[in-house]
Amino acid sequence: MNSTQRAKATQKITFIGAIVDLTLAIFKVIAGVLGNSGALIADGIHSFSDLLSDGIVLYAAKHAHEEADEDHPYGHQKFETVATLGLAIILALVGVGIIVDGFDRLNNPAELTHINLLLGVAGISIFSKEMLYWYTLNVAKKYNSDMLKANAWHHRSDALSSVVVFAGVLGAAFGFVYLDAVAAIIVGLMVIYIAWELGSSATKELVDTSIDADQIEKLRYALGQISGVNSVHSLRTRKIGHTISADVHVQVDPFLSVSEGHIISVSVERVAKQCLRELTDVTVHIDPEDDETVAPYENLPERAEALGILTKALFNNKCDGEISRIQLHYLDGKIHVDFYLPLSCLENDNSHDEILNKLKQTVNQLHGFGNIKAYFGKNGKHDK
Repeated sequence: MNSTQRAKATQKITFIGAIVDLTLAIFKVIAGVLGNSGALIADGIHSFSDLLSDGIVLYAAKHAHEEADEDHPYGHQKFETVATLGLAIILALVGVGIIVDGFDRLNNPAELTHINLLLGVAGISIFSKEMLYWYTLNVAKKYNSDMLKANAWHHRSDALSSVVVFAGVLGAAFGFVYLDAVAAIIVGLMVIYIAWELGSSATKELVDTSIDADQIEKLRYALGQISGVNSVHSLRTRKIGHTISADVHVQVDPFLSVSEGHIISVSVERVAKQCLRELTDVTVHIDPEDDETVAPYENLPERAEALGILTKALFNNKCDGEISRIQLHYLDGKIHVDFYLPLSCLENDNSHDEILNKLKQTVNQLHGFGNIKAYFGKNGKHDK
């Protein structure tokens, strides 16, 4: 997906929304004041809040598509998430203000005037904001932007609140004056509900909540089908703006070469990105065994120390002269050792068993070491 196109599309639809919001806000407030409608004035304030949200979206759209840098090595996508949370907070504050004003007008109802003007402005708001909702939502779906989806629902909340205002004004025109204040309170509750939905979603993303369980199972199954992968564990995912990040441990044959293990990790990354379109960052851990269940290795010596222990033991037992290479395998809570020796060591048919037994006797006396194998070949490297 072209990030430049995504940014331009986001900015375009947001600019259009800002122009519509400004126009509607002005008309609503003026008509509300002229017609003495608290509901329409509240709706106008709601539209003015849209202007602030449009500004936040434009700021986030500018920065969210910037490339990763030293301060933001994982990119700037979470600028969108922060913007979404900001929109939710703004909506919640607007909703509370509308409800407070609505209760005040409910206790002190006033007769409405200029009914046709009030109904006309509310009707125009319903139509224009609903169109803006669908336009913004289509762009959001095309570019998979939660921030634009949040802004689209902000437009939808304005359309729904205008519906309530229309009904309240119409009821007041028939003598039910209190309906205007009731409509304002309902608008406030609707705005707070939408704020909760958007805010909870953004908060989950900011605290690295995992993606849907169905998507995780789909990914786990796809990775399990890769040749060379014995099992998949410790699969973790999170959302970063409109993208998904994941890290996974895959268990392979413990005696594979490092290069073959690397090729399997490349396949895991490729398949993972094919499985989830939004997945852009994958960290793959190649494990020789399930590190969620095996015994810890804190007490085992690392390679340099282990080789020092082996070298000393082999020297003391006079069986180190012909060994050309030693390979260590950390498995089952122990260090298993492969010795590589030249073919010249095999003087007779019994030489292999004699050498292996002597090596076993030496290694078995060492704490933390397990099974051993001996390989014989040219220069002690290739042939068994």
